[in-house]
Amino acid sequence: MAHATLRPGHSAYARFAARLNRFPQGAPPSERLFQILRLLVSEEEAGLLAQVPIRPFTAHRTAAIWKLPEARARAILETLAGRAMLLDWEQDGETRYVMPPPMAGFFEFSMMRVRGDADQAALAELFHQYLNVEEDFLRALFAKGETQLGRVFVDETALPREDALVVLDHERASEVVRTAGAIGIGACYCRHKMAHLGKACDAPMDICMTFGTCADSLTRHQVARRVEAAECLDLLDQARERGLVQFGENVREQVSFICNCCGCCCEAMVAARRFAFMKPVHTTNFLPELDGERCNGCGKCVAACPVEALALVSAHDPHRPTARRARLDEDRCLGCGVCVRTCAPAAIRLRPRKARVLTPANTAHRTVVMALERGKLAELLVDGQSSHGHRAVAAILGAVLKLPPLQRALATKQVKSRYLDRLMAGR
Repeated sequence: MAHATLRPGHSAYARFAARLNRFPQGAPPSERLFQILRLLVSEEEAGLLAQVPIRPFTAHRTAAIWKLPEARARAILETLAGRAMLLDWEQDGETRYVMPPPMAGFFEFSMMRVRGDADQAALAELFHQYLNVEEDFLRALFAKGETQLGRVFVDETALPREDALVVLDHERASEVVRTAGAIGIGACYCRHKMAHLGKACDAPMDICMTFGTCADSLTRHQVARRVEAAECLDLLDQARERGLVQFGENVREQVSFICNCCGCCCEAMVAARRFAFMKPVHTTNFLPELDGERCNGCGKCVAACPVEALALVSAHDPHRPTARRARLDEDRCLGCGVCVRTCAPAAIRLRPRKARVLTPANTAHRTVVMALERGKLAELLVDGQSSHGHRAVAAILGAVLKLPPLQRALATKQVKSRYLDRLMAGR
């Protein structure tokens, strides 16, 4: 499919792309990104979206920014929300909107249903090229900073009884489901994309989970279908039975999504393999422990591991020179527990990691920490804000960003553990 070349300096799409790149995880502008945006929004819509704040806003405020009558601004916002380019919800009797990041955000939303208003086959090819061939986006999303967008949930059913009793609520995908105010189920973006490329596996497609205000918006606009907790829990069980990894938002409170990821199609698992040494995905607080005496070297765990953290090596048995056994690369392991289910001789069990993995309190906390680590915090905090307080905070944290690398790293750790928790609690 041919696409017109866009001139980055003179295009509404380029301005919109530049706006997206202000998100903490970034969206590096490129010709393919312009083409993706061109399939999703008109040039006029791109120009308008390039002006909206990153943080939530109202139709009244948008009308002032766009210099349009409020009724006209609201109609445009509703149209964009209907295509999941914006999320909307009611707060204090007023509709609020927010522009989701590209990922996890409107990239996924564009493929969470079959639609006739966008060429999804062309989108699939462009997403593949932008994310998997060019790599700049995946590197910006998964390989910069210590704090990442997503984390893995441990398979609760794979835990020994004594450890299952001490798993915290935020570590349980089932608890996210049970406590969600709204639940939406849509098509898996990754497998839907790969289906258009003729490369999808046979893992379930209708299994992508969203929660809370995100689910409320997506289900209201028929991007996802609304379900009750019981059906969602059944889908979790199905995903575990198929050896899929639960990958969700890296927060303790109000998780907005959980994906059920295969190792072949899903972007997070691809990134975990490709950039393993950069820790692109937050692991669980568990690691597999292998019993060499029980391992029969069948290799089922090796085949099941989505990030190639297991391998078969010599058992070093002089009586059986061809014998093999599994070996774990702890640096690559996600701690998901998928391997435990595959092991017939019960040679694998999960054990707690020596140091607990820290999870940000909520989306705002994670976003600010990611921005701090990626040098975008000052810009984020003053985005659309005019209060002296926010500008003062931006000035303070802007100074942190100018520290030498070692001091900045130390300051970042202190800010994450003390200051930001208080800042977010007082919002």
